Amino acid sequence: MTTLALPRVRPTTGIGQSISLAWRGLVQIRHNPFELGDLSVQPIMFVLLFTYLFGGAIAGDPVTYLQFMLPGIIVQSGLMATMNTGVGLSTDLHKGFFDRLQSMPIARWAPLAGRVISDAVKQAWAMAVLLGTGYAIGFRATTGVLAVLTAFGLMLLFTLLASWFAVFIGTIASEPEKVMMYGFTAVFPLSFLSNAFVQTSTLPGWLQAFVKINPVTHMSDALRGLITGGPVLEHALWGLLGGLVIAVVFAPLALIRLNRR
Repeated sequence: MTTLALPRVRPTTGIGQSISLAWRGLVQIRHNPFELGDLSVQPIMFVLLFTYLFGGAIAGDPVTYLQFMLPGIIVQSGLMATMNTGVGLSTDLHKGFFDRLQSMPIARWAPLAGRVISDAVKQAWAMAVLLGTGYAIGFRATTGVLAVLTAFGLMLLFTLLASWFAVFIGTIASEPEKVMMYGFTAVFPLSFLSNAFVQTSTLPGWLQAFVKINPVTHMSDALRGLITGGPVLEHALWGLLGGLVIAVVFAPLALIRLNRR
């Protein structure tokens, strides 16, 4: 028996399909608002715990530490939130949603891109929650509204790139529950072995070598520069380069894995 090959989809059409599928992911929030629970409660807990538990010991007082730590925790939270992308993708795969899409004239990459875009919007919400919580307990941006909005855009671009690692994990996990286990094995060391929470100079020399090339370190410094003042461009470029490497490596692997399912 012969099968009809699906027609090739133009890139512009694929972009439109990606946006439509991203909207599908966002509309689900209206029916299940608890989807934002992890992106709301966890950031608040992290800010409060790190500020009041470690602030006095590390910086002398919680508010001083908060000024240093909050941009770093925004980067860490965004990176960890990408795992929700992998979980959602794995759920769609196991429920057969992607099987139905593959029988339609749709770009192969559109479902993956749609998932990444919709989750990036949710991450923008988590960033807003983090910043709002910080302001409630004493954090203050010193660079103006435009710089803060630029920081949001920069962080969302980084998470869009880094999300492809979570997408790949979602395609190889045997069940959705294992995505978090696999993903956090890589994300936790990457986020904590950085200067998101402590100054690089306070770390052992052998560890500083890794911290200095960690994209989380550069993104944390870039956000600090945009929100509280300091150098931005070099750190932003190095951070985005790290995210681009992640996307270049794992986006093709995710597509290959999806096509083999």
